[in-house]
Amino acid sequence: MSVQEYLDKHVLSRKIEDAVNAAVRAKTPDPVLFISNHMRKAVPSVITKIKGRQILDSRGIPTVEVDLFTNKGSFRASVPSGHVTGMYEAVELRDGDKGMYLGNSVTRAVKNINEKISEALIGMDPTLQSQIDQAMIDLDKTEKKGELGANAMLAVSIAACKAGAAEKEVPLYKHISDLSSKTNPTLPVPAFTVISGGKHAGNNLAIKEIMILPIGASTFEEALQMGSETYHHLKAVIKEKYGEQGCNVGEDGGFSPNLSSVQEGLNLVKEAISRTGYSEKIKMAIDVAATTFCIGTKYDLDYKFQNKSGQNFKSGDDMIKMYEELCAAYPIVSIEDPFDREDWEHVKRFSDLGLCQVVGDDLLMSNHKRIERAIHESSCTALLLKVNQIGTVTEALEVVKLAKDAHWGVVVSHRSGETEDSFIADLSVGLAMGQIKTGAPCRGERLAKYNQLLRIEEELGDQAVYAGEDWRAT
Repeated sequence: MSVQEYLDKHVLSRKIEDAVNAAVRAKTPDPVLFISNHMRKAVPSVITKIKGRQILDSRGIPTVEVDLFTNKGSFRASVPSGHVTGMYEAVELRDGDKGMYLGNSVTRAVKNINEKISEALIGMDPTLQSQIDQAMIDLDKTEKKGELGANAMLAVSIAACKAGAAEKEVPLYKHISDLSSKTNPTLPVPAFTVISGGKHAGNNLAIKEIMILPIGASTFEEALQMGSETYHHLKAVIKEKYGEQGCNVGEDGGFSPNLSSVQEGLNLVKEAISRTGYSEKIKMAIDVAATTFCIGTKYDLDYKFQNKSGQNFKSGDDMIKMYEELCAAYPIVSIEDPFDREDWEHVKRFSDLGLCQVVGDDLLMSNHKRIERAIHESSCTALLLKVNQIGTVTEALEVVKLAKDAHWGVVVSHRSGETEDSFIADLSVGLAMGQIKTGAPCRGERLAKYNQLLRIEEELGDQAVYAGEDWRAT
């Protein structure tokens, strides 16, 4: 084929002429760069290459990272992992070879990306998120993504979402808004972890964490300031009472003094808030993760004590009474997983009291069928969204819509094993969720999300809206 035939076949002469004319009209000082960029924009983007690899998460445990390439650039995504994977969530594919990372390596998932998924998606338009995700679901053919692995599929799905935003030349949160037909991007209220317990810390505290919510802030920037200042005041309070060793932090960055009860922890946080002067603007929340210490139909609040008396077992009714007392004594606006994941009766009875937002995490596991059941039975009033429990961006958008249509709150959440990827920050803004839970204002993998929200707020400028008092109604 001659040069002229090649030019004619691809209509290059006309395209080059258009680019040169545009450069002349723009009076650009660098016509070569201008023409190059103009030609790039003239060509619709397609996925040209997908490369997966194994990296380590914030706990030093392997996870999946993906570089997805289009003719417009490369786009990276990595996926988090939870402490315990549940029977109702999508399958996280690991190798199981005890000689490699104690069985936690993800080379099988990476191989699936580099061979099966890559072959299926090459040539697809990255703006067509639902088609990309459906192609992977069809390729997997299992209900819980056990063939390819939800960790493999989600990494590719998020990378494709980033590529789609770049192709449209819009911020990631705006692209997500478009995918969900949302028109009101909103900065969420952050639920900062300030005290860690449960399986996330080596202290005696049974519940998983105590959080603070700067609902009274007027901007996200102010909310972050409030959270940081309270965190550092809390450190001083703990140091005064427990010494330096009490200031060690758990996996999510919360302090982990050796507390004897949740009330003791709440009192510490209450004192720290008081010292900041933000008492009227900051509320509290707790994540109980009650499944962790449920034995049969009883709840063992002393399960972490070495020399426990056996006297602190509580029934479901006892737990409801305890939560009523906590909500009366402290400014608690949200309680997550107050009962075992199969204790539908008591979580419904507690939700019916209307004392606070009741969030389903282990109860729901971001599972469409369990969310539908909870909505039908009025078992809780909010969804904790963990995208890796679902496996694709499209399915995450679907369960958020399901929860919002039921007038629930939605809290997008990090995992105990996190990466530097800040995708959930853009997701929370794009879907106007109103709430985000991504750890303490401490540790880089947690701050990556908070700092991205700062950037988004700055970019939105006068159009930025912070959920604030409307944290559940967005």
